[in-house]
Amino acid sequence: MSGADGDSGRQVVRIVGFLVFLVVALIFYFLLLGRIAIDLMGSGKPAAIAMGVGVLILPILGVWVVATSIRAALAHQHLARRIHDEGLELDTSQLPRRPSGRLEKAAADELFEQVKKEWEADPDNWRTNYRAARAYDYAGDRTRARETMRRAVALERAERNRED
Repeated sequence: MSGADGDSGRQVVRIVGFLVFLVVALIFYFLLLGRIAIDLMGSGKPAAIAMGVGVLILPILGVWVVATSIRAALAHQHLARRIHDEGLELDTSQLPRRPSGRLEKAAADELFEQVKKEWEADPDNWRTNYRAARAYDYAGDRTRARETMRRAVALERAERNRED
């Protein structure tokens, strides 16, 4: 195993460990708030019952948000790994950067225009959508980056299902 592989393995272990911690913390939180909600609803007072219902709804909403975020992150990581394996990552190593490390606006916009042409030539390919999403992100358009990444995930999933 090379040094890079070892670092990658340790990073995966840290991420999985963090996710396990989050799940355990959410379970504890859900049980604690569930007990409080039941106590509130058991009081028989209308205001306490309403608060109890609210206390039950918030953790459920929290679990949904965390689960959705984790599922999206795993899907994005899957695409990033495939793009890396295919050698199709956007090369930003030679582009000028701000002191913060972000790409300079003009360079990010130029990169976006280049990737946009690739996407326009093949808009139904998950690879061009992934690259466009990354270019949107570099250009600072987070909303379009998320939309385009969701499309890339859906297209890649459809491609995988056709292959099965």
